[in-house]
Amino acid sequence: MTQAGTSAPTLALVGATGAVGSVMIDILNERSAWPWGEVRLIASPRSAGKRIRVRGEELTVQALAPEVFDGVAVAMFDVPDEVSAHWAPIAAARGAIVVDNSGAFRMDPDVPLVVAEVNRDQIAEPPRGIIANPNCTTLSMMAALGALHGAFTLRELVVASYQAASGAGQSGVDQLYAELAAVAGKQVGVRGGDVREALAAAGLSVSDSLFGAPLVLNVIPAAGSYKQDGWFSEELKVRNESRKILGIPDLKVSATCVRVPVITTHSLAVHAVFAEPVTVAAAHEILSAQPSIVLVDDPAQGRYPMPADTVGADPTYVGRVRQALDFPNTLDFFVCGDNLRKGAALNTYEIAEALAG
Repeated sequence: MTQAGTSAPTLALVGATGAVGSVMIDILNERSAWPWGEVRLIASPRSAGKRIRVRGEELTVQALAPEVFDGVAVAMFDVPDEVSAHWAPIAAARGAIVVDNSGAFRMDPDVPLVVAEVNRDQIAEPPRGIIANPNCTTLSMMAALGALHGAFTLRELVVASYQAASGAGQSGVDQLYAELAAVAGKQVGVRGGDVREALAAAGLSVSDSLFGAPLVLNVIPAAGSYKQDGWFSEELKVRNESRKILGIPDLKVSATCVRVPVITTHSLAVHAVFAEPVTVAAAHEILSAQPSIVLVDDPAQGRYPMPADTVGADPTYVGRVRQALDFPNTLDFFVCGDNLRKGAALNTYEIAEALAG
C-alpha cells in the first residue's frame, strides 16, 4: 500500500494474522486520520501470501525476514515473547522504531513502557529503538489510575482482575467455546464432578486443557504461569508494570488475577489509596473529563460497567466509584476494557500514530 508522491512514513505490522493483529487491521481500517505512506503486513512463513484488505487495498502478507524492515519507520509487533525478543532488535537495527505488544521488553530499564493517556512523552528517542505495550490487564485500569494519580497521588493499589479467555490467546477462546458446547442443554454444576464429567463425555480432557481446570461455569483463581511464594505471573505483571508506567517505584501493589468464562473484555475491581483526600464527586469530574474513559456509574438504576457492554469498544468503562467505608483517602471502583482492542491493539497503534506525528 503506497501513496505516490508522498514522503509519509512506512508502517509494518508483525503478526498481522494473529488474534490481536486482526483487531489491529480493524483499527487501521477505521481510523479517520492516516499518516502512513505504506503499510506492510508481516507474519510467519506459513501465513505468507495471504491477502488482507487494508483501507480498500488487498495487501499480501510477507514472511518475517530482516529485509522486510528496510525503510520502515514504525513496526508494531503482535507476536509471542520469544519472537519479539529475537526480531524486535533486528527491526530496530534496520531503522524502525518498534512498538512491541509482547512481554519481552516491558521491564527492560532501557525500554519505555507506555500507555498513551498516561506517559506518552516517553516515546521520544527510546534508547533501544523499542517501546513496550503493557499487559492487557494492567493497561485496562491505567487511564483511570493515571488521571486520579495526577490529582490525588496514588500510594497503594489492591486489584482483583476477572480476565477473559481471549487473554490466553485464540486457544483460550477455542477451549471456552468447546466447553460451552459440551455443557449446553445439560444439568451440570449441581455437584462438583458434573462439569468435568460433561467435558470428559465430549472428549475434552481437563488435565490437558490450557487453564488446567474447567472454565465454563467456573472461575479459576490463577492467570499466567505459577512463579513462587503463591504468586502467578499475571499478578506480578500488574505490580511491576503499574509501578513503571505511573513512575512510582515504591507503589504498594497486591493483585489477585482470576480467569472467568468471558470470551473478551477484562474486568478489574480496584482499591486505590491516595496521599490526598478524595471524594466520589471529584473522581467523577476527573474521570468524566478523560476522552478515553466512559463513566457508567448509577448502580441504583443497574448501570455499571460489564464486559457484555464493553467488548469491541475503544474506551475504558469505569463505574461503582465509591469511597471505602473504613479506609481514608481511598476509592473503590470497577473497570472494564476490551483486552484485545483497548488492552493491546489500540494502545500499540496510538503509540505508532504518535510516532508518525
